Amino acid sequence: MTAPSYYQRHIFFCLNKRDNGEACCADHDAQAGFDRCKSLVKAARLNGPGGVRVNKAGCLDRCAGGPVAVVYPEAVWYTYVDQSDIDEIVQSHLVEGKVVERLLLSPDVGH
Repeated sequence: MTAPSYYQRHIFFCLNKRDNGEACCADHDAQAGFDRCKSLVKAARLNGPGGVRVNKAGCLDRCAGGPVAVVYPEAVWYTYVDQSDIDEIVQSHLVEGKVVERLLLSPDVGH
């Protein structure tokens, strides 16, 4: 039997900025997505132990699909375009536990 997790879910946002001109999540305003998610999670009182932790991440090595975020423990990878996509991820996945199929990052997208 495994011990319960401290958080129910983690969502990691790649905020990596490449200095060499290569594609990166920071070029797609990933910081705004992170900020929006953190704000929504806090407003919904989902943050804290037993809830959802919103984390910054360095390169997640899926640059071609950027910007990207991944939700654990389900290991669901998302790509998003705007604030409404973040709203949908928070409401559907983080609140209701339902994957947002239309925002899934294809498994073959990598660096």
